[in-house]
Amino acid sequence: MKRIGLTLLTAFVGGAMALGTYKVIEKKYADNMSFDDKQNVYFASNHLSSGITSSAGEVDFTQAAAAVTPAVVYIKTTYSNTAQNSQQDRLQQMFGDMFGQRGQRQQSAPQMASGSGVIISPDGYIVTNNHVVAKADKIDITTNDHRHFTAKVIGTDPNTDLALIKIDATDLPIVKLGNSDDAKVGEWVLAVGNPFNLTSTVTAGIVSAKGRGIGIIGQENDDQDENPFGPTSRRSQEPKVKTGIESFIQTDAAINPGNSGGALVNTKGELIGINSAIASHTGSYEGYGFAIPINLAKKVLNDIKKYGAVKRGLIGVSFVDLNEVGSSPELKTDKTNGLYIRSVMPGGGGEAAGLKEGDIITKVEGVTVYESSDLQERVGRLQPGDKINLTVSRGGSDKNFTVTLKAETPVAPTAVNNRSTTELYNKMGASFMPVTQAQKAKFHVNGGVVVTQVREGGMFADLDIPVGSVITQINKQPINSVDDIDKAMSNMNSSILVISGRDAHGTDFTNRFSLN
Repeated sequence: MKRIGLTLLTAFVGGAMALGTYKVIEKKYADNMSFDDKQNVYFASNHLSSGITSSAGEVDFTQAAAAVTPAVVYIKTTYSNTAQNSQQDRLQQMFGDMFGQRGQRQQSAPQMASGSGVIISPDGYIVTNNHVVAKADKIDITTNDHRHFTAKVIGTDPNTDLALIKIDATDLPIVKLGNSDDAKVGEWVLAVGNPFNLTSTVTAGIVSAKGRGIGIIGQENDDQDENPFGPTSRRSQEPKVKTGIESFIQTDAAINPGNSGGALVNTKGELIGINSAIASHTGSYEGYGFAIPINLAKKVLNDIKKYGAVKRGLIGVSFVDLNEVGSSPELKTDKTNGLYIRSVMPGGGGEAAGLKEGDIITKVEGVTVYESSDLQERVGRLQPGDKINLTVSRGGSDKNFTVTLKAETPVAPTAVNNRSTTELYNKMGASFMPVTQAQKAKFHVNGGVVVTQVREGGMFADLDIPVGSVITQINKQPINSVDDIDKAMSNMNSSILVISGRDAHGTDFTNRFSLN
């Protein structure tokens, strides 16, 4: 009998150890999974949405609405008054006029704004618009079941107006990521968000158009066109200047102030876009809304999670959109569709592939290019080192080229006590990744985190701590992860934040920032 008991005890202990080891391995694996992989795991064991069918034959949106609404959150942001005149604030003013944030910029009290977000991972990752959370000191999240959280900014991408934020929660409901390429003009879609502070609102419409470039993202750098929805006068893409990537899904589903960052889903309850803008003379719905396609968003969000910033590849050409300028004797072509190459960047991927000035890009991956958004969105999904197939018209005949995308040059940043750790983290205005073994050797450090992104108006921008720097200590506490940053700030005994590390050239620095 004792032998049987001993055998059972041994089996129990062994099983517990095996289960514990499995859980450790499972968590480590999960931390490195892409959002697509996490979604596959989630929906493999969650069959709530498996029975949803298309409403093409029978107009019934109840199943799709029920599947999506629990994962759309209400976002309330609080801003300080220190950066109202910055370039980013001009972008916020433009988007604020469209999403109900007008008339608040002259107040002396902290400003507040609101928007929406979509939970895409059960462990708390949320996608929203960059202009919803840009430079926010505090980001409050209210879930559909009325729970409240404070979110941390993982990273932002102004070039697509996307942001990835995170709350400390588990087992959250999520929206299934769809395929925006499969969306058809005329198919039913739902917009889910929080217009006018009316939480969990669902509206229905159709896909009105795809691949819309409306000249909003990057408009703050273009003073030639005051009307963000008028015919844009920006006609070329300079190779050294970051420009917005626009290929919006246009919909007539009602979108109003507060919908920004919310979900555009098909009748299967699949996320196909992130609502970002409306065309309106009044600031409210007039029939035209625009969403960022989810296939572009997937790449951006996975990059932010994995690298702390977006790794974007470039063809290395500047071009004129013939759809905008029409037939032009100056360009020596009578074509009215395609992208006329004005210059080729020396050392870029286009030059290496054989592209020349005067070529007209007519197809990308075999798909006809009618305007710049057709190319930009396709390139925006790819990484440096990826290849893309282009068809160009040269001397009256078509030629095919395979271009290897080159990495863009990182843009250097321009030169409180009683706040939560998350607020202080957001105030830093930076994103981080742990140093690799190669970086440890390069910088002669035993640990640290690399600065992968610096956001204008944040503490790191004010201190001129550039991208590529290694942070080794905060308040004399060793830093090897984002969790270490949180711990260092949660144990502060004064209003001074002391940041130590080495810049991209290997020079030691120690900067102090007053939180008062």
